[in-house]
Amino acid sequence: MLFSNITVFNSDGETLPRHFVLVEGEKIRYLGLEDPRNLPEFREIAEAEEIYAGRNKVMIPGFVNAHCHVPMTLLRGYGEGLALHDWLEDRIYPFEDHMTEEDMYWGSLLGIAEMLQSGVSSFNDMYMRIEGIGRAVLESGIKANLGRSLAGGPDDRFKLTAAYRETEKALEMSKASNGLLVIDAALHAEYSSAPSLAGELLDYAKGRKLRMQVHLSETLKEHEECKARHRGKTPTEYFADLGLFDLPTVAAHGVHLEDSDLEILNHYDVTLCHCPTSNLKLGSGIARLRAWKEHGIRICLGTDGASSNNNLNMLEEITLASYVQKGFERDPLFLSTTELLKMASVNGALAQGRNDTGYLAAGMAADLVIVDFSAPHMQPVYDPRDNLFTTAQSSDIALTMVNGKVLYRDGSWPTLDIEQIIRQAQKIRDEKLELIQGGS
Repeated sequence: MLFSNITVFNSDGETLPRHFVLVEGEKIRYLGLEDPRNLPEFREIAEAEEIYAGRNKVMIPGFVNAHCHVPMTLLRGYGEGLALHDWLEDRIYPFEDHMTEEDMYWGSLLGIAEMLQSGVSSFNDMYMRIEGIGRAVLESGIKANLGRSLAGGPDDRFKLTAAYRETEKALEMSKASNGLLVIDAALHAEYSSAPSLAGELLDYAKGRKLRMQVHLSETLKEHEECKARHRGKTPTEYFADLGLFDLPTVAAHGVHLEDSDLEILNHYDVTLCHCPTSNLKLGSGIARLRAWKEHGIRICLGTDGASSNNNLNMLEEITLASYVQKGFERDPLFLSTTELLKMASVNGALAQGRNDTGYLAAGMAADLVIVDFSAPHMQPVYDPRDNLFTTAQSSDIALTMVNGKVLYRDGSWPTLDIEQIIRQAQKIRDEKLELIQGGS
């Protein structure tokens, strides 16, 4: 595909008006001011491609949703008005007990469709029955790092757990995925995992050279109870002593991190994923992003699960992160548009170990998004970067491309049967409610 006369907004803050972008196969082949049809080395390729007119449109790197639980789209709106631990114990866990691998597959397709519609080209996920999630990833064409979340007590042995079996199967599945699917290790949290079990997971992950996903200091209750359990150690200190941060790690939430924690996380080059909507909805608090930045932490953005958000819309997450932090810091200059795009794109890609995406340039993976600026709420335009992160909605996403393949365009999903996905989601909802209510 040849994008002509389009404005490119890159993750380093550079704005490139009236550019041409040529995609061939999975890569960006050319990006520049000159029409590649006039350049001998690109003419034959460019003339064979579809021309996409860039008038009133802006190209940005694809977003990376760096923390979510995508099958939880099936629990959207279930368990409203509860604090995190009550929400988990009274609503989420009982529902999840009845979820099958097939349910995970359909819930994942529903969530992937939603993410593609809001410009997401890749996501991090830590959940269960991940073969179902993996199937959905491969069928849709989106990129994902999946981890089978581990929780358990001191009597559990990792190699006897479902997490071990599912991770082994998912690793086999990923071998034929052409890099779309990457398998990580995932530890649910300090409070849900015995030290001995967590240690066995770490040994396994190190042997397999896996990355790590973990929940970290999401609530004050979690943070303080860990200190009570472990002689004053915070979750960060506990995990550092355990050796968890020896692996490349994405830690989600971090609402109640102390300055000493941030020093440790910086030392181990841990990436923190900010999930502002979920943290606000569940009453967990507001993360101290200025302190994160001052300690040199790489920051990315995530939606968390649709049951605690209640959507997977990264545009909303970007805008909320910006506004909440400006208010929290009483500083309207805090978090520039460039910083926000970095958090939502290249920082997440680097946290996934994907070094060929998150930035638009020749030779990079063609993971890109087209935003249409023609709607009334997008006009007039003085600086497209400001409109993108203050007024743009998911309805303004005109196209999402992953590895050079169009996965969403103008209200349609070429790789997905959206009507069937919605029917299946409704059917699963009815089945699970009947099972839960029948057992109560």
